[in-house]
Amino acid sequence: MEDELVRVFDTNRNPIGVATREEVHRQGLWHESFHCWIVSREEEMDYLYLQLRCNLKKDHPNLFDITSAGHLLAHETQADGIREIKEELGIDVALTELIPLGIINYCVNHEDLIDNELAHTFLYKKKLTFDEFSLQKEEVSGIIKVKFSDFIDLWTGVKQEINIKGFEINNNGEKLLIDRLADKNEFVPHGLSFYETIIQLIKEKLNECS
Repeated sequence: MEDELVRVFDTNRNPIGVATREEVHRQGLWHESFHCWIVSREEEMDYLYLQLRCNLKKDHPNLFDITSAGHLLAHETQADGIREIKEELGIDVALTELIPLGIINYCVNHEDLIDNELAHTFLYKKKLTFDEFSLQKEEVSGIIKVKFSDFIDLWTGVKQEINIKGFEINNNGEKLLIDRLADKNEFVPHGLSFYETIIQLIKEKLNECS
């Protein structure tokens, strides 16, 4: 996977060539990714679905994350990013069903990598049940949903914990239900500014559709 080729860009988003995933993360080169946030409307309430990253993941194992996300390879366009939704979650989605949120500069520095992404970001509004998810066990070990209003309160500091409901698949393949409180430490530390940006973009689109 680290040998996969991705397009690389300068700071003005101009393409400048290709490099391996290992190279872009080691050198901090700008490259493309696909992010999709799934929101379900249930009884006049908006719920945000999040994935639980597999415990075998190199980065941020066992933490809750963007519903579906991944790198775009050198030969792919943003339209090809919908494969991530099918691969990770088992959900069939057409690009026309997605609501564009724009390209977001996503920058995170870890001890062993510099992740500078041009994230093609989308919202998918769909009423789903947990039974409709078929997870790619090497990538995703669970799915939860949270009230979108609670998610906002968590990242604006109004609440220290929020209720999460869903399921996870343990190492024995057993499906375990989740219904408990969770704090910020259980979510991937994308950074407060990233979460604030995403919340604002989703709010705007949900208001337009209401």
